[in-house]
Amino acid sequence: MTEHDLERRLIDLLISTHPGWRYEQRDLPGLPRWWAIRYCPLRPDQRGAGARDVLGRTSLRRLAGALTRHDEILHNRRY
Repeated sequence: MTEHDLERRLIDLLISTHPGWRYEQRDLPGLPRWWAIRYCPLRPDQRGAGARDVLGRTSLRRLAGALTRHDEILHNRRY
């Protein structure tokens, strides 16, 4: 299995477990490679609790971890 195949599987998993986001890859020097962008913007009170509309990380695995932590923020605040 190639790295591309593994990335595709992980993206499919992210889509199924975090469906409110779209996922993009950008290869720009000095910036995170993988991005999750919310389809629907958060309310100001959700942002105030630490939630974000955009998350960027250097790998899909790190992005998956960030999305999980992000969901915990909203869950703990009962959003």
